[in-house]
Amino acid sequence: MIDVGVTAPDFIAPAVTAGTAAELELFRLVDRHDAVVCCFAPANFVPTCTAALAGVRDAGWHGRDDLAVVALTGDSLYAGFAYADRFEFPFPIVSDFHGTVAESYDLLAESWEGHSQIPRRAVVVIGGDWTVRFAEATIDALDRPAPSPVQNATAALRDIGIDVDRPRVDYDGPW
Repeated sequence: MIDVGVTAPDFIAPAVTAGTAAELELFRLVDRHDAVVCCFAPANFVPTCTAALAGVRDAGWHGRDDLAVVALTGDSLYAGFAYADRFEFPFPIVSDFHGTVAESYDLLAESWEGHSQIPRRAVVVIGGDWTVRFAEATIDALDRPAPSPVQNATAALRDIGIDVDRPRVDYDGPW
């Protein structure tokens, strides 16, 4: 996993953004915000990952001038459309179908549920100066840590000066 304090790797990847396909360019988000939260998941519709993303959505981390949120999964762009629509995710869902972005963050799963070359479940906070301010991953994407990585990221965001609500992660929700 990428270390806190290092420079975050840049990436450009296909994403579902506001119901359309687009290329997400991380450098544009870092340039416009004080921090970017990258939530990695091996696939769309993984219940524990969906619970965390729904918590971020409900905490209002999106649509802010100081903070951007990006979800990155090992699924196709088409699956991203269905996922964003089903759970009304207001932030981009990046298709890291071949695990290129996850690999650059040292978050590539060797194998998970019979799949390889996909992201591990993790959260990375990147400051406006490109420094990784927080990074936490689970051993298995189906783990239910309490607190979850997105909840733990709240402290790093507050250290940067971004006042956000701590997400409520309901692992037993309708996922």
